[in-house]
Amino acid sequence: MNNAKLIFSREDKKIYKQDGKLIKVFEENYSKANILNEALNHARVEETDLNVPKLQAVQVVDGKWAIVLDYIEGDTLQALMDAHPEKEEEYLNLFVDLQMTVLSKKVPLLNNLTDKMQGKISATNLDATTRYDLHTRLDSMHKHNRLCHGDFNPTNVIITKDGTPYIIDWSHATQGNSSADVARSYLLFYLAGKEELGDKYLKLYCKKSDTAIQYVQRWIPIVAASRLVKAPATEVEFLRRWIDVVDYE
Repeated sequence: MNNAKLIFSREDKKIYKQDGKLIKVFEENYSKANILNEALNHARVEETDLNVPKLQAVQVVDGKWAIVLDYIEGDTLQALMDAHPEKEEEYLNLFVDLQMTVLSKKVPLLNNLTDKMQGKISATNLDATTRYDLHTRLDSMHKHNRLCHGDFNPTNVIITKDGTPYIIDWSHATQGNSSADVARSYLLFYLAGKEELGDKYLKLYCKKSDTAIQYVQRWIPIVAASRLVKAPATEVEFLRRWIDVVDYE
């Protein structure tokens, strides 16, 4: 790690670039099981024909677990959207097309989205009545087995110089209902303060996929509750507002 360049840092992990590789180093208190699951998710998604960085290794670096991937040189789609607001429609179309491609895939060995969300709802500090309503709502949703990214937003799409898009960060990948993943992306736009763009995204996705907006909206309280478990304090009030919405017209 002597010549490694730190490119990202937060409390539980640091990301370095070294010799064409991206090295994600986790802090000692980070769950080993979660690290290995992230690597396994990535390896399973890599077996599709999606453009994802190649997983090179899972190893210990200076006493800390690390995941080593190919480093993809390019700009995030979010950076391009910020730099070229006049191309917003073009970039949003690309974003939706990429998500639809992801959601067209099946990766049978991934964890089940519905089971994961049921567990997340149970782990919240919401009152019993609200949890019951959310569990019931989730149980009533159609059970699908599409590849769901779990954190699909423009910062997780890298565009190379030749225009090739790569999708990164598969730590939350599951198999389940496509509309759940769309509802999460919609919430992520709102959490980033991009409400207008989020509304445009949802309308565009539903038009292209021939999905009723109302159906995606029924997922929003469920998705908000699942995110509430590990949400930073700055997100809690916002997520609770979405959870409190029982019906959408």
